[in-house]
Amino acid sequence: MSDVKFTAAVITVSDKGFRGEREDTSGPALCEMLRGAGWQVEYTAIVPDEKDAIKRELIACADEKRLALVLTTGGTGFSPRDITPEATLEAVERLCPGIPETMRAESMKITPRGCLSRETAGIRGGTLIVNLPGSRKASTENLSAVLAPIRHGVEMLWSAGSADCAAPEKRKKEKPSVDQWLREAKADPGAAGVGMYLIHNGVVRATARSRVRQGDEQARPVVGMRFSCDENKARAAVDEARRMDGVFFIRVWVNEGELQVGDDIMQVLIGADIRPHAVEALQALVGRIKNECVTESEIYGE
Repeated sequence: MSDVKFTAAVITVSDKGFRGEREDTSGPALCEMLRGAGWQVEYTAIVPDEKDAIKRELIACADEKRLALVLTTGGTGFSPRDITPEATLEAVERLCPGIPETMRAESMKITPRGCLSRETAGIRGGTLIVNLPGSRKASTENLSAVLAPIRHGVEMLWSAGSADCAAPEKRKKEKPSVDQWLREAKADPGAAGVGMYLIHNGVVRATARSRVRQGDEQARPVVGMRFSCDENKARAAVDEARRMDGVFFIRVWVNEGELQVGDDIMQVLIGADIRPHAVEALQALVGRIKNECVTESEIYGE
């Protein structure tokens, strides 16, 4: 398996959903998030809270469908019927504890009950399996915290040899769809309070910074840029922006690697109650990302 194929499945685990007594909202929301991040969702299913049924789906997705990523939603709590983690542990061959640890840490920033989620994650063959909570809000929040590193993890999993996590990413990342972000924003529980959405889309320009900022007329034209981002600092910047007055929704994507003129550097979407709050939050967040979170070096032509 030398070429990475970002294929995915979403499995909803719910007795009521399986019987048609409850609408599945978390599964479709996760599918939208994946597609917006460039994943191909090739399979979805709803299964009851039965260990054997869950385990069969996970094994089939890994061994038969050979998908790169399988997300489950539901069955991660304390109820006697919540046995998704146990079924997952029986299906996987290697554990990935950092993924659920990160999700629980992010959930704890939102609610102290985040520590009660028992989700797990692991690898079976060439497939990464990750448990998510059952509610639409919690599942999408959890996935948002780990989706970017999961992509790199899948690249490592599908690579012919080992991959260096500390090495800078050489390949450009795929920019998410603004339309997809807006659909997610308008479906968010806080959407009723939003009066304006503003988006920032930064790109690599041909004019050198020294010419723009210091007026250096002798500066050579830019042909590209080496760009990287500290994800922990960026996440902290987003958390701070969320606490600003009137802010209800934020999405941030930052590119990495060796970029060319015209390539996208970052994309930021802010949803707030009124224009002044949206403008203030967007300016503050973009400024902090540029000044504190990214490392960039221009590549000059002759």
